[in-house]
This record gives sequence, structure tokens and C-alpha cells, in this order.
Amino acid sequence: MATGVPKTNTRWAKTDFADFSPGGFSATLMYEGKQPEVAILATLPATPHVLWNENAAPNRLYYGDNLPILAHLLNDPQVCGQVRLVYIDPPYATKGVFQSRTQVDAYHDLLTGPEYIEFLRQRLVLLRELLAEDGSIYVHLDHNMAFHIKVIMDEVFGEKNFRNFITRRKSSHKNYTRKTYGNIADYILFYTKSASYVWNRPVESWTDERSIKEYNCIEADSGRRFKKVPVHAPGVRNGATGGTWQGKLPPPGKHWQYTPDELDRMDGRGEIYWSANGNPRRKIYLDKSEGVPLQDIWHGFRDSQNQNAKITGYPTEKNSAMLDVIIEASSNPGDFVLDCFAGSGTTLHEASRLKRRWIGADESPEALETMLRRFAHGATSMGDYVTKSEKPAYQQLRLLGSGDTAENEAEQLNLQSSDGNEKHHPVTDFALFGSEPATGEVKHLVQCWQDWI
Repeated sequence: MATGVPKTNTRWAKTDFADFSPGGFSATLMYEGKQPEVAILATLPATPHVLWNENAAPNRLYYGDNLPILAHLLNDPQVCGQVRLVYIDPPYATKGVFQSRTQVDAYHDLLTGPEYIEFLRQRLVLLRELLAEDGSIYVHLDHNMAFHIKVIMDEVFGEKNFRNFITRRKSSHKNYTRKTYGNIADYILFYTKSASYVWNRPVESWTDERSIKEYNCIEADSGRRFKKVPVHAPGVRNGATGGTWQGKLPPPGKHWQYTPDELDRMDGRGEIYWSANGNPRRKIYLDKSEGVPLQDIWHGFRDSQNQNAKITGYPTEKNSAMLDVIIEASSNPGDFVLDCFAGSGTTLHEASRLKRRWIGADESPEALETMLRRFAHGATSMGDYVTKSEKPAYQQLRLLGSGDTAENEAEQLNLQSSDGNEKHHPVTDFALFGSEPATGEVKHLVQCWQDWI
């Protein structure tokens, strides 16, 4: 960790590299097939067909390729430039085919290299246009492409709008037989569209053990628990904060965090602690703290392993609590939240629960089925997916055949997904659109959805 004071007047501050681009030196990723932004912005938009409930705006779920769908949304003044938050969990360039818990192919993750980078870049360009000026975007990836896409996002959103490279612990320890460290993390790239963006700082609640350890002092007269922090900060200042206070100069190479007048007022309120040798410290009280600010390493949002945890069974389904944090941190009630790789519908479900408006898209029939089933009946306990005595509820749709009806299936789903725990509130306030008119499996699924609700 660097602890020195940064300097800009070194012999390395200006080099010939700074002349490589009009705005100063920056890195770009070059590869075959990289299109100019003007071509991406001219993407032919989709012409969505209403599959269900056209008048249920503002929430919308689209079934189809998300690129023309995003291009379609660019022409919608109610959406373009109005989206406060984008969260996407796109394919990871793993060269794999992912199946649901029922062994049905959910999606193909076969694009790699330049094809994958351009696939995602095109969507990022359109998402940037859909974002409000105070909007944010979170892109969830693993080690395969996170670092390539970091460079791409610097290009698309600007290096100055990079906020965090979040590391999420996704699982418990792994006992690899190969010669490498256990892979237990993935990554979330957090960017904003501008320097002014919605931010509701997320905090973790204090535990007794942690609060006693960090706030290790007790004020004698009030009994309030507090901690001591410096009243100075790195860097030399020539104004009032660089001068004397109470006859003392700040330590070499540092300055007072507040003007001497403000420090006097804090001292008068009893908010300055004086050590035995006369060094000042500021008192920070536990009862004024809302919690522990969340940092950029996330330990508490692992993929589900508890057999009682509620899941949909869709591959790569993400932790709902993690989406709660992201949605609440970077949007407010009533804001638009968009996820164009909607998958199991976690983002959409949590956005609805947190009183946000939402737009989702996915081209996988399995994803569409999973989302509609989740909206209607909620998730199912993880342990149910290994039950051998009977076929679980989520298999019934795939098994419909002669003699079966959608009404019978709905009844079976209601019986088998009910476990007496927290009551599920169906999500029905949305319109469903498709890139094509509903036929075959999708038409049948829409019919089932109408019966489920």
C-alpha cells in the first residue's frame, strides 16, 4: 500500500506518451472486428410484439436478443437517458453450455476472444446512452474477461467514471488437485455516467464484538462509546489548516483537517481527546454511526449452499441480498433499473420488491420460464432440487403432454412450491414483449403464466 504524498512535479510526470491522444495518455483495446460507435448506435431496433398485458407499463420484460431490444429502447423517450441503474451478469466466455437444475440447456457461453469483447462492448455503448446522467452500471464477470472489459469500460464510460473493481467471494474453499490457488472470487465493475451520481452508501450493521473492538473508549461523564482518530491529514497546506492550533503545528508533511476555529468549536463541545502528552484526537461516537461502510471486497454474498435457501435452479443465479445492496446504493424508489441479461430474474424481482421500476431482457426460453415461474410462485428451497421421491414443481412445465392442462400444472406448482415460510407476493405489474410473435413453447408458456396468476 502506498502511503506517501503523491507528487505531480517529478521528472516522470510529463512524457512523450501524453501526446498519443487528444485528452492525454489512455489505453485502448484493439482487435479485429471492432466497430465504430456510430455503427453500434445505428443498430437496427427490434419491433417488439406484445405477448401479455401491454398496458402494464412502466415495468417491461422482453424475450429476444438484447442488442436490437436496447436499440429499440433508445427510441423510447420514457427510457432513453432515464435509466438510473444497470446491473448485468453476462456470459463469462467460459466456452461452456450451462444447464438448469433440471438438466435443461439454459444458455450457451461459447463466444471468446475478440468476438466476446465486441459482443459485450456493443451492448455497453447502448446501455451508456440509456443511462441517466446520474446513473450507474455494474458489470459482473469472472477472471476470464474482467480485465479486458475493464479497458473497454474505460473507453465507453471514461476512466474518470470508474468507481470500483469489487471482488465478491462466491463460494467456500476449494480443494483443487491441480497446482493453483482455489478460485473462490468473481468481480463486479462499477462505473457511473458522470461525476454526479446517485449514491446511498451501503453499510453493514455493527456486531457487539466488532463495535467494542473498534470503539474501544468510553466517555466518563456520558458513558458513550467512541474511538479516537487523527485531526490531521497528509499534504502540506499554506492556509489556516497549515498553521498553528492551540500552539501546535500539524505533523511534518500534514495539515489540520479543519480550520483552527472549527477545531476550537469541536474542543468546546468535548469532541477532542487530549492525550497525556498533549496530542489531540477527534472523538467518533458509536451512536452516531449508521453501520460499517461496505468496502470493495464482499464476503457476505456467496452463491447459495444452504439447503433451505430459496433459489430458482437457474445456472449462475446470483445472491438476492447482493442485488438488494446494489439497487439501494445506486437508485431510489421509482427509478428505472435495467438488466438485459436477466437470467433467473433476481434483479427484476428485487427491484420490484424495493419499489423500483424495471426493464429486463433475455433470449433464453429457460430464462423466460424461470422468471415467469418466479414472479408467479417465488423460488423453491434448494434442498427440493435433490429430492428423489417425486419430481419437483419446476419440472412440470417440461413434462406437459397429452392429457395435461395448464390449469393442472398451475395447481401442482402451487402445491409443491408452498413451504409455509415467508409469503410470496406475485409480480404481475409488467408487460411482456417478444422479438417475434409467440409460437410453440413460448406461446404455451404465456398461456401457463396466465393460468398461474
